Amino acid sequence: MADVVTVSLVEDGTKLMRWFLRKFPAMPNRDFFKLCRGGQIRVNSARVDANRILRAGDAVRIPPTIAMYAKKENVKKTETGSLFSMSDLETLRKTIVYNDDDIVVFNKPAGLAVQGGTGIRKSIDKMATALFPYDKISLVHRLDRDTSGLLVVAKNQKSAQVLANAFQSKTAHKEYLALLNGNVSPKQGVIDNYIVKGQVVDSPERVNGGTGQKPQRAITEYKVLSDAGTCVSWVLFSPRTGRTHQLRIHSAFSLNAPIVGDDLYGTDKKVDSGLSAILATNKLFLFAYRLTFHHPRTNKLITLRATVPDFMKSVMSFLEFQLPE
Repeated sequence: MADVVTVSLVEDGTKLMRWFLRKFPAMPNRDFFKLCRGGQIRVNSARVDANRILRAGDAVRIPPTIAMYAKKENVKKTETGSLFSMSDLETLRKTIVYNDDDIVVFNKPAGLAVQGGTGIRKSIDKMATALFPYDKISLVHRLDRDTSGLLVVAKNQKSAQVLANAFQSKTAHKEYLALLNGNVSPKQGVIDNYIVKGQVVDSPERVNGGTGQKPQRAITEYKVLSDAGTCVSWVLFSPRTGRTHQLRIHSAFSLNAPIVGDDLYGTDKKVDSGLSAILATNKLFLFAYRLTFHHPRTNKLITLRATVPDFMKSVMSFLEFQLPE
């Protein structure tokens, strides 16, 4: 007797062939196509082809003759030791803001690493590979672990090359929202200096010898959208370069107003006592809000906006801060 399997939320949007071969990886493709043509594989009791897009709740008929090809696993474990559950994958799937055959864009939560490594159990790259096991997942840009917001991931080599070039050349345009601890003056401008070892200098010639690092030019456009007196500033950042911790360093040292929640560059500056209660969180108030880039296959210009995380939304509401147009 045939089994019927219900498509889960994690699997929503998957093509039937990918869904089937994920569960029965040892089954030859020709057998899958033969079973489809013969009506042995059905969705919601109807005949379907291999490219049928499955939706959560669909009932897929599994012929009893292919049980030998099954592979069952509730927890994904990679060769690097990363470990995550189906529940973790479902949580990540819910953050997807755009998805097609070439790219997937996540609204990354704060605290989730983008890339796996020593001591990192959960990361976007490994989890995206589990969500899309028949695609070649590649990172094309980065967000700090503590930074939330839009992150583009390529699903094939061509898209990865095109997008990596776009982010490197800055034809892809990123905008961040941040809550800064302090008053920013002037209210808009361009920060143009050099970063070396987490510090800023006006010119590379001013760097003392023996640092072991080459100064990197860092350019950031900024605009204060609103403020709460001299306490905090609601700022829109548009980085023209992509240095490590660039926005965090420029906030703390160039604007003298570190990002709220930054325990690396803002530890010496206390949040105003009147706001400390509503800002009582260990989250970094830096959010990749808007992203504009050309699609790697169609070259169509795409602009995506992400939903502000709850910990920032509540503060925005209290201080009556608005999102930019």
